[in-house]
Amino acid sequence: MKKYLLLFLATGFLFISCKNDDNIFPDEQEEVVEEELKTAADYPAQNFMYQVMNIWYFWQADVPNLADDKFQGSNDPDYISFLASESNPSDFFYNDLTFNHAESVGDAAASDRFSVAVENYKDLVNSLQGISSSNGVEFQLYGTENDIDIYGVVTYILPNSDASSKEIMRGDVFNGVDGQTLTRSNYIDLLFGDNANYTLNMADFSGESVIGNAKEVALTKIENFSENPIYINKIIEQNGKKIGYLMYNSFLAAYDDQLNTVFGEFKAENIDELILDFRYNGGGRVTSAIQMASAVYGTETDQLLLRARYNDKIMANSEAADVEDNFTDTTFDSKTALNTLNLKKVYIIATGRTASSSELVMNGLAPYVDVVHVGELTVGKSEFSNTFVDDPSTGYFYTGNNDSDINPDNQWGIQPLLGKNENADGFSDYENGLVPDYELPEDVENLGVLGEIDEPLLALTLSIISGNTAKRSLNPRSFTNSFAHSRIFSLTNNAMVMDGLLKPLKSEN
Repeated sequence: MKKYLLLFLATGFLFISCKNDDNIFPDEQEEVVEEELKTAADYPAQNFMYQVMNIWYFWQADVPNLADDKFQGSNDPDYISFLASESNPSDFFYNDLTFNHAESVGDAAASDRFSVAVENYKDLVNSLQGISSSNGVEFQLYGTENDIDIYGVVTYILPNSDASSKEIMRGDVFNGVDGQTLTRSNYIDLLFGDNANYTLNMADFSGESVIGNAKEVALTKIENFSENPIYINKIIEQNGKKIGYLMYNSFLAAYDDQLNTVFGEFKAENIDELILDFRYNGGGRVTSAIQMASAVYGTETDQLLLRARYNDKIMANSEAADVEDNFTDTTFDSKTALNTLNLKKVYIIATGRTASSSELVMNGLAPYVDVVHVGELTVGKSEFSNTFVDDPSTGYFYTGNNDSDINPDNQWGIQPLLGKNENADGFSDYENGLVPDYELPEDVENLGVLGEIDEPLLALTLSIISGNTAKRSLNPRSFTNSFAHSRIFSLTNNAMVMDGLLKPLKSEN
């Protein structure tokens, strides 16, 4: 399963030092010497970002600043000036190095919506491992009729969190924080600020309005909180069939063995059908997605699951084996034998929160399995990424054990998009989302209890399995589009991370 990209020659990808011009006039001597004191090392974050993006960035050929003939080496005065052009490395990354022309062309495919730069790489790494500062309340945010005030609806509560011990549950509504009414202009500071403690002011639906009910819920964020992505797993018996149900909220490597155990239980019970609930799953590690797909379809290690497509520079130095990954028969890290169900059909609940590795499972299985998509249009992210830090010895890859080798003067980490994953049929063009076979948005006034057979999305899926699909009657508010959710500012929201599948570049001198 593990593929290795070809090594690149230093002459092809690393700057070559240029000879300085010693022919200067005496009266210009002082000024030139002062300029020569500035080198790429004086801008470590910007230099690191450029080196990575020039090699790996998927849209490298489309960003003028990343053109291979743009600069004449790391000592080129124009290169130094370019590095110095933005004092804030974040501005340098997003303004000067990423491809973002959606506004001009009106096409999501012509925009990088997901590359990330963060000042402390450890925050990025923790986020990818499901570790964050959290009070445990997951929610969606909605606008009101005046388009100023907003309200939130709780979607689920994380087990073992602060909220799990409080009187708050799925379906509860709030319209204020610390006594302040939530609005379009203040919700970011109130809900996503640095405050470790806040109090939610709860509310109720009243006709077409949301009215405060004087109830308050005080919450405290737990630092380094770790979320188990396996939220619910159970077997539902219906009409003589055993149906496995798994609500899985993120593809996290630390829980791969536990995920394998869940599929082992399904296999031991000889289930007839499987429902995967990805409605709130924004993605994660690709190797975990490969494991999930293999657990559904089979350990057919000779059959292609995904093909990675990088920029032209990478592809020109790659062979098929370098960019292809088949189904697997073991977990990725522990190499435990994989439990598989060998199914020909799978039912997947997916919504506008479903992205990246979740979509990869759906798209990757499509050539082999009848994937029945219940819910809503998904996010539409076929691009994958990787984590990079300022450690040239690994080709700037974060390996998990090179923390001591990272430049102490530059702790920035970046997670740029490196390419697209396509399925065995060569399909990856779903930037506008994967379309459901049976459409049903969540009803904010009737969310139901997750995992219960009368929860609307699960109930619809069960009715499809039974062949008694019923029409759904929803009130107008059910179709109100959410404009934000509790993970919207997560560093790795909608991530598809290829760690473990790429070999760090190493120069040959």
